[in-house]
Amino acid sequence: MTEVAGARGIAAAEGAAGRAGSGEGAGARLPLLDVLRGVAILGTLMSNIWIFAAPGAEWGVLTGGAGPAAGSDWSSPAGVAETVFRGLANGKFLAMLTILFGVGLAIQFRSAAKHGQPWPGQYKWRALFLFAEGTVHFVLVFAWDVLMGYAVVAMLVAWLLTRSARAQRATWITMGVLHLTATTLMTVAVVLTSGDESGGSGGGQGGADADAGAVTLYAEGSYAQQILFRLSHAAVLRMEPVISFALLVFLFLLGVRLFRAGAFQDDAAGRRIRRRLAGWGLGIGLPLNAFTLLWGSGFFLLERYLAAPVLAIGYLGLIGMAMDRLRRPDPQPSTLTSAVTVALTSVGRTALSCYVLQNVLAMLACYGLGLGLASHWADRGPWWVMGLWATICLVLVTGASLWLRRFEHGPLETLQKRLLRR
Repeated sequence: MTEVAGARGIAAAEGAAGRAGSGEGAGARLPLLDVLRGVAILGTLMSNIWIFAAPGAEWGVLTGGAGPAAGSDWSSPAGVAETVFRGLANGKFLAMLTILFGVGLAIQFRSAAKHGQPWPGQYKWRALFLFAEGTVHFVLVFAWDVLMGYAVVAMLVAWLLTRSARAQRATWITMGVLHLTATTLMTVAVVLTSGDESGGSGGGQGGADADAGAVTLYAEGSYAQQILFRLSHAAVLRMEPVISFALLVFLFLLGVRLFRAGAFQDDAAGRRIRRRLAGWGLGIGLPLNAFTLLWGSGFFLLERYLAAPVLAIGYLGLIGMAMDRLRRPDPQPSTLTSAVTVALTSVGRTALSCYVLQNVLAMLACYGLGLGLASHWADRGPWWVMGLWATICLVLVTGASLWLRRFEHGPLETLQKRLLRR
């Protein structure tokens, strides 16, 4: 029924999603969406940085020794800081990014409908391009890439947007129920088998050897060896989009519903929705996340795939409320507050470039093919990891701000746009 001119993955969620599709020509940008995307990109790194910095890196996620949900430690200040840092980020900003992707898709759909273009039309080629882009990112940079999963889900949701509102709502509810059921059953299975000493990612001596080999690979192996490792273990390393498929569809459709309800508009209705999102999301999400953290690593699936999306909704509302306050003429925001807002907006407008660059920088900093900090500083506690996250964020903010002074789009966004035009 309708077609969009620019389905460009995160770039589309960043370019088109920054514009309101409610009726003004090309549409005025929605500043809140740029800020939210900037927060989501930097927050995603807040989770992923622990993967890069841990022994075994990308493979260590599967053994419980790496990643953003590697357990909690309340016995020391460093342990408390790490637990809180991980807990605030794990899965929350990824869920936020997924919702915003759905918002971008809804805006593109509405814009294309206004111009009478067929849908999905050429969108399928753009989604295929995104899938290829994610594949390259997976092979060359980071095993836990999100672009491939987004491309597949985007095609399904793009088709759903041509169905009736009743069909969309039924799909949304069905996916939510399926995800809740599957996550609960998997958590029960993990808890019941957690006492099995022979468990783990590989099981027995073979699993131990594989884990030790992964630690050596990322500490001392060459870039070509790491690429071959990802390719040879692709089925396992690509399992997250599979087990979270229903959640991704649910969050995409949630983004569509929020946009259509006016949740991101700068008006009374939008502010009212944002207050509700903050109230319900934080009111339910904070206790739920605290419960999963306190009850240990056996509940990591509930934390990442159930509690995290709920809290992400609260984050959306809370950030929106903060932006509403900053837009008030009296009192004027401080210089620091304005600078932070501009910085987040810059990252949001170059989201695809920043997403890829942050993973490249983390890889070069942590793996043996670069500075090798993960092995050299393995016994220095969590502070250097959090410092590395802050340093990369500063690089991204500075780079995005300087780039946008001369160019309209980020480097990868520009490249993608030109290739798709051809």
